[in-house]
Amino acid sequence: MKAYHELDVVAAAQAIRAGEVTAEALTEALLARAQAHADLNAFTALDADQVRQAARAADRQRQAGGTLGPLHGVPIALKDNINTTALPTTAGTPALRQHRPKRNAPVAQALFDAGAILFGKTGMHELAFGITSNNGAFGAIRNPYDPTRIPGGSSGGSGAVVGARLVPASLGSDTGGSVRVPAAFCGAFGFRPSLLRWAQDGIVPISTTRDTAGPLARRAADLALIDSVVTGETPVSVPASLKGLRVGVPRTYFWEDIDSETRRLCEAALATMKEAGAVLIEADLPDVQALDEAVGFSVALYEVHRDLDRYLEKEGLNIRFADIVAGAASPDVKGILGSVLDPATAVPEAIYREARDTHRPRLIEAYRSYFAAGIDVMAFPTTPLPAPPLGEDETITLNGRAVPTFITVVRNTGPSSNAGIPGVSIPVGLTAAGLPVGLELDAAAGRDCDLLACALALDTLLPPLPAPSR
Repeated sequence: MKAYHELDVVAAAQAIRAGEVTAEALTEALLARAQAHADLNAFTALDADQVRQAARAADRQRQAGGTLGPLHGVPIALKDNINTTALPTTAGTPALRQHRPKRNAPVAQALFDAGAILFGKTGMHELAFGITSNNGAFGAIRNPYDPTRIPGGSSGGSGAVVGARLVPASLGSDTGGSVRVPAAFCGAFGFRPSLLRWAQDGIVPISTTRDTAGPLARRAADLALIDSVVTGETPVSVPASLKGLRVGVPRTYFWEDIDSETRRLCEAALATMKEAGAVLIEADLPDVQALDEAVGFSVALYEVHRDLDRYLEKEGLNIRFADIVAGAASPDVKGILGSVLDPATAVPEAIYREARDTHRPRLIEAYRSYFAAGIDVMAFPTTPLPAPPLGEDETITLNGRAVPTFITVVRNTGPSSNAGIPGVSIPVGLTAAGLPVGLELDAAAGRDCDLLACALALDTLLPPLPAPSR
């Protein structure tokens, strides 16, 4: 058997069910590893005694012959904006440090009902408004492959704990790429489901039009199993046949201005797919940049005020959006959310409604037409470059030029987020500097199972990504 920390979700669940390993032994190994990698600063809350008690209870249930769920005894970490009763839900912001929800979020409860153990809450970019996970309140989260670099965001802790082998899987949330970006930077698989496939309740929001939770794991089969637990559907277990699979390659926009090592590894993955029988179709998505820009910030910066206040009220908290902003500890977050409160800079309702009711439907139609033309999945680099260095919050260097950090990193993941379609980031190799690179596959809205089947196929086809050396 593999070392305990190398067990993926499916393997760990099978080993526990068969009595080959106890949940207690697995969690003890992971607790020790989490302590050894505390310098990554990936957790905001981890109660070791609580984890041990849950593991022992899981072992007693198995020994007593009780009914075991598909995730029985498997430790999973949750992003710190997903409600849990056992640990605080802070969304990485000072005003919510003491927030103890009365109910688990439905996505979390589904995991617990299936037997999963809450291992801890993972750090994030404050209020999920950024991609560096450099948090002014909780500190910077570090990349497991190179601690001098960022893990991505906003689900940076969720990516770091999976990449570092501290847990077999985690949940994050994705508004514009916040599951897929950390997956790409930390060497994990990351899945953004179709909008509303996963329940939004009990998750500190940015935008109901764009938000969804999603899993990060080291194998595609783990994504499929977790998705089935959350949705109640039969898990995808059979890889798609790549022979004849029509793969759209949108060279304009998605493949433009890409880091050379990222391009090399993603092109190699495409070549591998082609050798396996996939048909690569050079096909662009018309007007994608303009449509994405017309939707993204206008929707998010309008809805965050409304949706966060609704969350706070539903949680029975006596603070509101303005109080959250006043106490924000990260300068970038305080600045952008402060603009929402200023009538001179806030998004006017008319602009918001045009973005939501005119531009977004056009973007959705562009994707619908793209896939309706006979394309099964769209393929492109998840991010234009590997993980940048810590501290480069405003600008990063891409192909020798200084470019805006946030807009550049989410350039490729933003459009599908705004359209609400499913996407999966697949690790395709390490750069010469030892940094992970992800290739994203997107599919038509509602074709989540087909997309996961494609991820299963690539997982069996591509060599496993080496673990971090530390």
